[in-house]
Amino acid sequence: MNQWVTAQECVGVSCFPGHDVNIRRHLEKLVANQPELRRKRAGSKALEFHISALPVAARAELLLKSGQVETSQGIIEIVRPQTESLDYGRQELWRRWDSASDAQRQLAGKWHPVVMLADELINSGVTAKTAFQTAARQFQVSAASLRDKYYQVQKYAKSDWVAVLIDKRGGSKHEAKKVEFDEDAWQFLLADFLRPEQPAFRKCYARLKLAAESHGWNIPSYSTAYRRVQQNVDKAMAVACREGEHALMHLLPAQRRTVEHLNALQWINGDGYLHNVFVRWFNGEVIRPKTWFWQDVKTRKIVGWRCDVSENTDSIRLSFMDVIKKYGIPENFHVTIDNTRAAANKWLTGGVKNRYRFKVREDDPVGLFPLIGATIHWTSVVAGKGWGQAKPIERAFGVGGLEEFVDKHPALAGAYTGPNPMNKPDNYGSRVIDAELFLEILAEGVAMFNAQEARNTEMCQGKWSFDQVFEREFANTIVRKPTAEQLRMFLLPAEAVTVSNKGEFSLTAGGTLKGAKNIYYSMALMNAGVKKVVVRFDPQNLHGNVYCYTLDGKFICEAECLTPVAFNDTQAGREYSRQQKRLKTATKAVIAAQKQKDALEIAELMPRLAEPEPPESRVVGIFRPVTQGNTVAWSKYDEDSATENDELINHSLDILELNKRKNVI
Repeated sequence: MNQWVTAQECVGVSCFPGHDVNIRRHLEKLVANQPELRRKRAGSKALEFHISALPVAARAELLLKSGQVETSQGIIEIVRPQTESLDYGRQELWRRWDSASDAQRQLAGKWHPVVMLADELINSGVTAKTAFQTAARQFQVSAASLRDKYYQVQKYAKSDWVAVLIDKRGGSKHEAKKVEFDEDAWQFLLADFLRPEQPAFRKCYARLKLAAESHGWNIPSYSTAYRRVQQNVDKAMAVACREGEHALMHLLPAQRRTVEHLNALQWINGDGYLHNVFVRWFNGEVIRPKTWFWQDVKTRKIVGWRCDVSENTDSIRLSFMDVIKKYGIPENFHVTIDNTRAAANKWLTGGVKNRYRFKVREDDPVGLFPLIGATIHWTSVVAGKGWGQAKPIERAFGVGGLEEFVDKHPALAGAYTGPNPMNKPDNYGSRVIDAELFLEILAEGVAMFNAQEARNTEMCQGKWSFDQVFEREFANTIVRKPTAEQLRMFLLPAEAVTVSNKGEFSLTAGGTLKGAKNIYYSMALMNAGVKKVVVRFDPQNLHGNVYCYTLDGKFICEAECLTPVAFNDTQAGREYSRQQKRLKTATKAVIAAQKQKDALEIAELMPRLAEPEPPESRVVGIFRPVTQGNTVAWSKYDEDSATENDELINHSLDILELNKRKNVI
């Protein structure tokens, strides 16, 4: 410290007046008999005084402010730790503050003003013992505890004292010694534990003990090793190594999306659901059928479905036909499906560049979805597995979904298989449901699923059902009704079948049952002049009309199914008679419209041809009469030849007479 001070520098000293003018007057009185202790400060008009003229208390206070103290050895500097040179880990200090409980932070906040007061008292020249007792009495705390707290914070900057005062539960005094764990042993444990086989940690530790005995490694106890793994191994790392990339992605919270900006039916998504019910299908085979569902993304209503033996292209295209047939094709139509072989085939999605299924060629035919103007969106694939969060329809297959409405329906009791092989009901396999009954229950279950109220979705808001929201929102959707040609495109094409000359053909779609076949007929086929046709049909309506095309894809006509009737069904017989009469009437009308000349008119229009004269022979032969010896033979009259000549003459006369009558008419 400078040995000379001004009146301004003495402001605040406890034994001096409060104003600098009064302080200067007081200092001048102190040096009145010693003028050498007063002088003019260089470069300034202010007077400065030597500290030796000051009272002892004032001199000690000024020296202490500058970090000095006056002793018998003279004025010496007080050595204090410099904050700049300290490396006490402020980040770790405040991390401990963040990880502390509210009670610990409140306790540190309680001690902080006490320690600060004690520090101010000591810095003002008060002895440490007096400062601790005074501050402890002021805040009603223990002086001994205050002394410990004060010396605890001395090596830290004042800005960090509150964090230092966090109660460590004796950790600073009883710091546990870290158990030795050789690096090779640690790496052995990590390599064994972090495997896709997900071994139990206890077995990994048992193998570690054997390896440690063999290699002389130092390892901690089981509990210490387990705690070390829990503290030092990152959670994401453990999941990625043990459960795979797909599980790692699930550590991120699900992305939330809003559908309020969409129109009803503007965006649909579809997926297949394997029913947990044993069903005897139409071909007699016992299976667990699979249904393809189409769901509206905005309202979550199921708008179409088809059930089949498996997830296939036919069920997808037919269910999609049901949707557009019932509701129409909305503007800016979008479809979200999985990139599976059944859904991403060329018949449905051909021409979509980002299909990534089958080989994409430039000459591929345009699929049915792009053909009607729908934009295809594929769900995400993570680590070779589908990402169910991408499709809202997946929620319908979860807990409380379609399984409760369909598979667990009381009408299907005994046929339910359970959700997995490890969770089978006691009556497993006691019953098999006929396909007709199952389809009825399926339709009923879908209707109940859509009609359930108080749905907790963005649009239902815990009040309405999917049906109610769809009915409200669909009124604002602009749709165009599909044409008959567009609907026929979604029907299934059969192989070429042979057409009889009567215009009928047989179809064995889906196989025959007990040798039965469906016979179809159309009069247009009789006149089409084709021997084979390609038939498009709905497999669930084989007794309805089917559609016939030429082999090169040109539409011909509709054909109706001729169902067998009972032998004694008189009503069917009368209907068949009426069809015969209608055929006769229609045929006569066609004849009258197209055939405008009869046979007599045709005969009249034929040219009259005269009998050609016999050609003149240019070879002259000698007439040689028949002789009997030297006598000329007599020619006998042939009666049969004369009769034939008479008949020819009479016939010619009849024709002439007929022509005369026609001319008269």
